[in-house]
Amino acid sequence: MAIDPETFKFDTPQFDPRFPYQNQTKHCAQSYIDYHKCVNVKGEEFEPCKIFFKTFTSLCPLDWVERWDDQRAAGKFPVNMDA
Repeated sequence: MAIDPETFKFDTPQFDPRFPYQNQTKHCAQSYIDYHKCVNVKGEEFEPCKIFFKTFTSLCPLDWVERWDDQRAAGKFPVNMDA
């Protein structure tokens, strides 16, 4: 999903009561997983999937996302995204 610089609006993620503390590492990872599971089931255009995308792209360092993408492509990501 490419980001269009002309229409991009910076938005911070909404509060998620599952992750109440300052450290948002788990929120980042769970949003990445939730996004890919959602896309596998509903497709990229499904609006709730876009919320997960915005959340993990806002919270996760780019290096982590690239590493996770590489792991998924190699079939070595530790979480099953089909479920």
